[in-house]
Amino acid sequence: MGPILIVGAGPVGLTLAAELARYGIDVRLIDQSPHATETSKALVVWSRTLELMDRMGCSQGFLEAGLRAHGASMRSGTAVLGLTQFDDIASAYNFALMLPQRDTERLLTSHLASFGVSVERQVTLTHFAEGATHVEAQLSHADGREETVTTPWLLGCDGAHSTVRHGLTLDFHGSAQGDDWMLADVRLEGEGAPPPDQIATYLHRDGPFVIFPIPGGRARVVATVGKTDLAHPRPDPTLADVQAMVDSRTGGGFRVHDPVWLSNFRINERKVSDYSRGRVFLAGDAAHVHSPAGGQGMNTGMQDAFNLSWKLAMVMRGQAKAGLLGSYSPERSAVGEIVLRNASRLTDLGTLSNPTAQAFRNLALRFLLGLHAVRDKMASTLSEIEIGYAKSPLSSGPHAGDRLPPDLYDGAAPGAGPAPLFVLYAADTEEGSALAAQFPALLEAKPRQPPDPDRLLIVRPDGYIGLSADAEAWNDAKRYLEQWAMVKR
Repeated sequence: MGPILIVGAGPVGLTLAAELARYGIDVRLIDQSPHATETSKALVVWSRTLELMDRMGCSQGFLEAGLRAHGASMRSGTAVLGLTQFDDIASAYNFALMLPQRDTERLLTSHLASFGVSVERQVTLTHFAEGATHVEAQLSHADGREETVTTPWLLGCDGAHSTVRHGLTLDFHGSAQGDDWMLADVRLEGEGAPPPDQIATYLHRDGPFVIFPIPGGRARVVATVGKTDLAHPRPDPTLADVQAMVDSRTGGGFRVHDPVWLSNFRINERKVSDYSRGRVFLAGDAAHVHSPAGGQGMNTGMQDAFNLSWKLAMVMRGQAKAGLLGSYSPERSAVGEIVLRNASRLTDLGTLSNPTAQAFRNLALRFLLGLHAVRDKMASTLSEIEIGYAKSPLSSGPHAGDRLPPDLYDGAAPGAGPAPLFVLYAADTEEGSALAAQFPALLEAKPRQPPDPDRLLIVRPDGYIGLSADAEAWNDAKRYLEQWAMVKR
């Protein structure tokens, strides 16, 4: 049987391929496009994604290439309604790393190449059929050659118009948001421009105007431009259109120049109910698309890939039962729902059209963003460090499903080694070592010291708590591991 087949070489497919390859799993990554993304597209890499990149071994390249944004402001004209600082995010990466998607893909492609894997371009998945032990896929090459491949698992990371999703006949529930949006990558000049390390959102009666900093002295601006008859698409904006929007919605004081990308787009908010069916899985935009508000889309997709990769690797390596994969869809679907809802709320808040509602919104924001707890909550939500899996079939006990903060790891990050392993945190190292000896394929051999000596923790390879129990609950720990072990001890 051939390698695992991954369809789609954007950030999600690249992450998934690199993680599986790091764990020693044979993969094949195809993409129908002749080249990688050439525009900025997704711009933000958030804290939790950077933490997970530490396991991959590639975070340093991203940090060197990106621009660190330290806060996000809400504004009305020249007045600042409130400022959320990212400095208090409970992570070593307490900032938003601004990096154009073309650079994200370039860095991930280079990382993937370090495992001897390259992207096969102008290769299109045309059809697939699932069997009991494999998936048979039909591929079409640019030179007209047709190929039939057999793969143990088919992974669809092929975007909003996913061929894999269509092949599964899964409904993509949701709708298109009514407004057209303008997008421009430009340079800003003038004292009225927001600080170059800040995401600035201007709330205006005609709609929001948002500025995202980009490395190299550039900025992305986006704004609503009203509704358009779909039969007569709106032409791409000109630089004069962008400047007019700056003058009308920000209070002016700065000008835009040197554009490299001017475009229009519409927001779709859609999601599948199940991220997997049999031997076929979906990740990223193939499973969920939503408003770019908050910059969560690419991060959520890459975290889909992190979640799936260690589980698939454990199954492929014979470390765990195939049933482990059953946790992927409920875990990531629940996260997708939250991200979709939050992004939709942010978009709705920014696009209020009633003048009374707009005035109330501005007053409420000025008050709420004056509260430290509200600012902290906003920062932790955006950074995705508060994402958890409390209701997962892998979670048992108080705080199970929570992210274990990296400063409590007591050693290398779980999952950073050549094999995905659960990590036992227990004060009784003798008893802990004996348990690890019973489950050598699942558990790291040496237990680590727990943050609380009265608790016993089993932490997943992605750094989330699987089991949380009393320090002496060794039978609970054994039963937990027996659920996933290939052979019960």
